[in-house]
Amino acid sequence: MTYDTGFVVHGRMSREHFDPAVVRRELAIIRDDLHCDAVQIIGGDPDRLELAAGAAAELGLEVWFSPYPLELDPEQILTLLRDCAARAERLRRQGAAVVLVTGVELSVMNRGFLPGDSPEERVERLMGQPGRRAGAMRELGVRVNGFLRDAAATVREHFHGKLTYAAIQFEQVDWTPFDLVTFELIRSAEVADRFRDAVRTLARGPKPLAITGFGTAAYRGAGDRGGRVLEVVEHDPRTRTPVRLKGMYERDEAGQAAYLSELLEIFDTEGVDSAFVFLFSLPGYPHRPDGDPGDDLDRASLGIVKLLEGRRGQTYPDMEWEPKAAFTAVAQRYRN
Repeated sequence: MTYDTGFVVHGRMSREHFDPAVVRRELAIIRDDLHCDAVQIIGGDPDRLELAAGAAAELGLEVWFSPYPLELDPEQILTLLRDCAARAERLRRQGAAVVLVTGVELSVMNRGFLPGDSPEERVERLMGQPGRRAGAMRELGVRVNGFLRDAAATVREHFHGKLTYAAIQFEQVDWTPFDLVTFELIRSAEVADRFRDAVRTLARGPKPLAITGFGTAAYRGAGDRGGRVLEVVEHDPRTRTPVRLKGMYERDEAGQAAYLSELLEIFDTEGVDSAFVFLFSLPGYPHRPDGDPGDDLDRASLGIVKLLEGRRGQTYPDMEWEPKAAFTAVAQRYRN
C-alpha cells in the first residue's frame, strides 16, 4: 500500500493535518485489516517521512522510504535525497527492512529534465511531435540516467540498504545502480489488451520487479483513463488545490474495486515481486454525498477510503474516513 504524508509544491503542503497518532492508527489498519506486509511512505517533508516510516517499522512492515520531490531542480532533489538517505539508514540500523526510493517520475514532476512549467506541459512537449519523439526520448534517457547515477552514488554514501527508483518507461532507465526495478505502471483503455504481456516481459528481467503508482478513481470510466484520471478536476489556478469536478461523473466504487483486483491478479500471476496500490487516502478530495455531485471530490480520488469532513466514520469510529469498496477488494486479495 502507498501512504501519503503530504506533497510539497512551491512551499505548500497537500496534507494539512498530520497527527502522529492518526498515522500510527492508519498504518496499523493497513497491516491488520488490509493484510499488507509492506508500505511505500511517500511525501516531500523528510520529518514526516521519517515519523511515518518509523511507525510502520514498529508495526513490522517493510518500509519503502520514498521522497517525492515536486517542481525542484536537480541540485534540490539531491539535497532532499541525501537527507532522506541518512534518515532511512538510521531506521535500517535499528533493524527495520527498508528500501530507499530515489524519487518518482523525476523527469515529469520536476524541473531540469524536460522543457515546460508543469507536468502536463512537459509530457505534451515530449509526446506532441511524433516525428521527433524517439530522438527526444533518447535525449531524456541520457539526462535522467546521468542524474540517477549521481543520485545513487550520493545516496549510497549514507544508506546501505536496497535502492530503487520509481520510473516511467519512457525515461529509459539504466538499472545498473539499483537493486530493484520499479515502474509506475498504470493500465488505460489504450493499453489494456497488451498490459498483461507487458508486465510478464518486465518481470522476466534479471532484477526483482516492483510496481508502484497504479490505481484509479471511483467514477464511471475512470479506469479507462489511466494516468489522466484526475483531468476531470478543476483546480485553483494559483494554489493548484482541487475545487470541484468539471462535469457530471457517476460514482462507481465497484469499478475502482474491480480495476485494482484485476491489476493485483495480473501482478501476482505474472511474477511481480512487490506491488503498491496508489493509494490509501488522498487529502483534499473529501466525500460530499449530500450536495451538488460536482462538489463530491472523492469521486475523483484514487484513495481506497473516502475522507469525511468534520465527522467520523462508522466502520472505524475513531477515524474521519470510511472504507470504499476498493478497500474491501484489496483486503480480500491480500488475505487470500
